[in-house]
Amino acid sequence: MLQMVSFKQINQILELTDRLGLSREWVEIPLSPASPGLVRKLTNGKLEIVVDADLPFDQWLASLEGQIKQASGR
Repeated sequence: MLQMVSFKQINQILELTDRLGLSREWVEIPLSPASPGLVRKLTNGKLEIVVDADLPFDQWLASLEGQIKQASGR
């Protein structure tokens, strides 16, 4: 079970959001993972990406693009 999101993992997430054309200023990634993880649009328009604490990070990351597209309406 993941206890904290590392700087390396944050960079991997940001590389994906960069490829999708999302501004880093509009992405929030809490350092504490949760179970289940989630991707949602906040009331201020930012996208919150919470890493799943129970899934292996690489497996979760592989599904992230689809979750971002669904949450952001892309």
